[in-house]
Amino acid sequence: MASHSEEDAADLFRSLYPRLAGWCRRLVDDDGTAHEIAAEAFTRLWARWTKVEEPTGFLYVTAANLVRDHWRRLERERRALRHAGREEAVKQQPDAADDPSVRIMVESLPERLRDPVLLYYFADLPVREVAVRLGRNEGTVKSDLHAARELLRATLGGLHERTR
Repeated sequence: MASHSEEDAADLFRSLYPRLAGWCRRLVDDDGTAHEIAAEAFTRLWARWTKVEEPTGFLYVTAANLVRDHWRRLERERRALRHAGREEAVKQQPDAADDPSVRIMVESLPERLRDPVLLYYFADLPVREVAVRLGRNEGTVKSDLHAARELLRATLGGLHERTR
């Protein structure tokens, strides 16, 4: 069981919150949402503060899950708008199939590949740290990152072919 004091919690918040919020900002492309996600990750950490062995890893995995929830919510909203036939609203919201943004492509990856991509490329964590946080071997993480790059490359190739 972890032994963390209130002072440890305050130090962690001061040192990590800006980095975590910035990481979330790059993923959700909105300052307010990024701060909400970072704050919620810390709130969930505080609720388990005495039980969490690796607070930094807990925060990033929690934030990654909250980002995925945000992306899913946005996609549900887009589908509802399309279903309702509001053409004007649909024009303002890119259709996920036609939007080659990195966020949408990463979102489309299977969870097994998406988590290492988020931690390695967006949180700038080394493979060793990603492996520890996900409870996987370094070789598995490297393999998953390779598979994710291949899937993203194929997606980009398909988008490129459709625009010709």
